[in-house]
Amino acid sequence: MLDTPAQEAGESTKRRGRRIAPWIALGVAAVIAALFIVLAGSDSTRTDTVTNFAVGKPAPAMLTTTLDGKPFDLSRRKGSWVVLNFFQSTCLPCKAEHPELVAFAAQQASIADGAELYTVIKDDPDAAVAQWFAEHGGSWPIVKDDDGAIATAFGVAQVPETWIIDPSGVVVSRIATTITADFLSTKLDQFRRAYG
Repeated sequence: MLDTPAQEAGESTKRRGRRIAPWIALGVAAVIAALFIVLAGSDSTRTDTVTNFAVGKPAPAMLTTTLDGKPFDLSRRKGSWVVLNFFQSTCLPCKAEHPELVAFAAQQASIADGAELYTVIKDDPDAAVAQWFAEHGGSWPIVKDDDGAIATAFGVAQVPETWIIDPSGVVVSRIATTITADFLSTKLDQFRRAYG
């Protein structure tokens, strides 16, 4: 019995599929091998400490007010280590790291040259922020960034972000993730030792 044209076409397609299958498998294997090489060569000790245009330069100007209406000028903080934490009361990672900031503030208050901690807020109702701090602790100043100019000047991508500024007013670190008190204290101690 002779094959019909449809059967012949089906057989031809099967033969081509059998010829292409090894090449597809080889391509997939090559992609997996390349991915393995990239991952194996990556730095497993990496943190989310990142650089941007502000790191290594004088901190941008911050002339604003605190949540309780007092004037705030970052340039008047020269001579002190300053930690800025960009926060929003609806941000879940911000809420998760808040107890760590409370612990960090307590650690810094117990040492002679402890860092000054400031929370910076934008796009957040004053009442919501005040309520959050009243319920969850934190007695450090809360700095307002009503028009977002401070976050823009620093290059904040998303909250939470934490920034360290040395006593001469230079930005030395940007941490673009949630922090722990111990991580932040250790990072700050490294900068203190390098600062001399």
